[in-house]
Amino acid sequence: MNKKVLIFDTTLRDGEQALPASLSSKEKLQIALSLERLGVDIIEAGFPISSPGDFKSVELISKNIKNCKICSLARCLPQDIETASQAMKFAVSPRIHVFLGTSSIHIESRLKKSFHEITEMMINAIKKARKYTDDVEFSCEDAGRTSLDDLCFFVEKAIKYGANTINIPDTVGYTLPAQFKNIIEILHKKVPNIHKAIISVHCHNDLGMAVGNSISAIEAGARQIEGTISGLGERAGNAALEEIIMALKIHEKTLGVTTNIKTKEIYRTSKIISQLCHTPIPVNKAIIGKNAFSHSSGIHQDGILKNKKNYEIIDPVDIGLKKSILNLTSRSGRAAVNHRMNEMGYQQKDYDINKLYIDFLKLADKKGQIFDYDLEALAFINNQKEKKIEFFQLKYFDIQSKLSGLSTASVILKCGSKKSIQEVTTKNGPIDAIYQALNKAVLYPIKLKKFNLIAKGEGKDALGQANILIKYKSRNFHGIGLSTDVIEASAKALINVFNHIYQSDLIEKKFNK
Repeated sequence: MNKKVLIFDTTLRDGEQALPASLSSKEKLQIALSLERLGVDIIEAGFPISSPGDFKSVELISKNIKNCKICSLARCLPQDIETASQAMKFAVSPRIHVFLGTSSIHIESRLKKSFHEITEMMINAIKKARKYTDDVEFSCEDAGRTSLDDLCFFVEKAIKYGANTINIPDTVGYTLPAQFKNIIEILHKKVPNIHKAIISVHCHNDLGMAVGNSISAIEAGARQIEGTISGLGERAGNAALEEIIMALKIHEKTLGVTTNIKTKEIYRTSKIISQLCHTPIPVNKAIIGKNAFSHSSGIHQDGILKNKKNYEIIDPVDIGLKKSILNLTSRSGRAAVNHRMNEMGYQQKDYDINKLYIDFLKLADKKGQIFDYDLEALAFINNQKEKKIEFFQLKYFDIQSKLSGLSTASVILKCGSKKSIQEVTTKNGPIDAIYQALNKAVLYPIKLKKFNLIAKGEGKDALGQANILIKYKSRNFHGIGLSTDVIEASAKALINVFNHIYQSDLIEKKFNK
């Protein structure tokens, strides 16, 4: 049996029809070009009879794609087949894909025809398609709910009259993997001319079985898999091709099959499709989700740093990513923080990991995930602590603001090892209020020369950095404060200045003696 599994991508047909807004022809071509780079064998470019836009898209893709078969969908109707052929007149390797419901529920309640009429429609459609191309695929729509005897009958007739690919769709995502595998096995056993065609499967995900059913079908002898990138499609979607492809790669020895896919293009392709289709990739999506190669647990991070295979079965490089991501959170250990600092270019002599880690945990408890700019800021503050005496420490602050614009700041400032000072001040705005309250507690004759706030990072994860320049006597003192709360950052910046001034006064007194 052939060891090569063909990958049939229907993102532009089955995937696109589930989108809230249709893609333009240029957007479809961009997706087709990315699928060509990925190495898919067949691109189902659209359903030309459905609209002039779809016809134009299939025609445009046919003109530009040279390394994949281009497939057009058609009902078992003469005009559908003629239109599908016309749309692919520029294709290097065209395929016409005809389909017809074969389950009793489709025949009786949707098509409202007899078994004999359905058979004749199928035969005539395949014969007509063969006039335009020697590559014809026939799909037994709702095969998962078609009786096995009827399915064998339709498959045998389809092959006899010229279909060289037989697609077995689980149209409503009904079957279980063991059941679906049994269907493919029975076709191989009972259809005498089955060796003249490739068995394909097209699984929907209504019960979350699409990928499992596809893998089971391969085990039973299917050699073409139909699906979409990210599992886009009607209702709960189609089989996610990236999951199937990587499952085949990881279990190549067990399954004994390979594909033509360039797996390092997977991530880029999925991002392009996600952006053009306006469908965000779920963070926990297998293979391509943001969390697929992210590790937050301290135990897992430590294991990854020692050997990636401890917690990863796929090398992220294999799908086009550079490396795994260690999400630094309050669950991260010293090893992960130390590793990230080293990656950022810091040497062990540049920081004290134990002291840095204490500050890291405090910040992580407040904001959740810690980013590179957070670590850089913490390292800077940590180094500043090493160089100065922390005589003044902010033990408590509270801000009450009114609609009038007035804000009341309450602070408790610890001075040295014993004394604590409490002050309350009301001013216009919370930052001015806390500035005046702290200054009132210390009573240094200072003058504010410059103050600004900088957002480190973006959105809700941003860290506020307050920079303050104070004139004391004849000298300027600079302070910096960091926090997820800009008022707290401002307070810390001023305390930072106070400690600089205190240390400066001590040195001056010592020198004067």
